[in-house]
Amino acid sequence: MSTLVPLQDNVIVKPIEDETTTASGIVIPDTISKEKPMKGEVIAVGPGKEDIPMQVKEGDVVIFTKYAPTEIKIKGQELYVLGIDSCLAIVKE
Repeated sequence: MSTLVPLQDNVIVKPIEDETTTASGIVIPDTISKEKPMKGEVIAVGPGKEDIPMQVKEGDVVIFTKYAPTEIKIKGQELYVLGIDSCLAIVKE
């Protein structure tokens, strides 16, 4: 498999699909979910830049803005490349 190594302050994220149906069975329409931030698992982290350490690490689940990522496919797997500035939060469970 190809290895992606992000440069500078970029991260590579494997998207996580949100539930489109609530626990009680209510279906959430696409029009609502399309404008929400997205979620994904960080699979690679760049070195950062200007001696500023990266705030995320491999394995973290992050929330990021919808239009931030560059979408790529590697061997049929959809991945996103995005700058650290587009990561809004780390999900802690």
